Amino acid sequence: MHIPELPRLLLVEDDSVLGPLIAELLADDYDVEIAADGHRGLHLGLTAHWDAMVVDRGLPGMDGIELVSALRRKGVTSPAIILTALGATVEKIAGLNAGANDYMTKPFDAGELKARLHAVTRSFTPAAAQLSVGDWSLDPGSRSLRSSYGERVALTAKETELLAVLARQPERVFTRQELVLELFHPEDSPGVIDTYVHYLRKKVSKTVIRTVHGLGYQIGDGS
Repeated sequence: MHIPELPRLLLVEDDSVLGPLIAELLADDYDVEIAADGHRGLHLGLTAHWDAMVVDRGLPGMDGIELVSALRRKGVTSPAIILTALGATVEKIAGLNAGANDYMTKPFDAGELKARLHAVTRSFTPAAAQLSVGDWSLDPGSRSLRSSYGERVALTAKETELLAVLARQPERVFTRQELVLELFHPEDSPGVIDTYVHYLRKKVSKTVIRTVHGLGYQIGDGS
């Protein structure tokens, strides 16, 4: 009887107690390899295929945000969760802007880590169909917008997810709280949505996302 291989997970964690403990907790669902510092994590991330990555924020040599950012620049698209002791919104946004798909604040629950890993791997669709944003084409797989004139705008993971949610239902107006529940965590402030709308408008145009006053946001035309 053929036993299917487990998904491969790269765990970058320098704590000699926590690293093996996380690996043991995930062993039923993932084939886990541990890297004990950022440089080792970068080497493994670039030289092997990973179905998911869990990266500690505070690493020796290269911190977790630098590591994820470096992997994204090299074209590594494996979904990544950053573990951090820094729970401020600005720290979370920094991790997401670096290319992480999610974050968790230490200490964390093992069951929640499993659930979030399943969520990011389930929603990871590198070959996802392109979506229309006015005259622009959103490619979730490459995290980019392309205009009809060939202009390309690179996006972060969360910018891509926000545009994709809006573009899939172009007639719908989403409240900020609905978008928080869809893309972030229930405890996060709705202001995080305003931050990402601001980022996208600066990168693309003021009309890429439309504000419906008193209600929320809707996909725009990007012109």
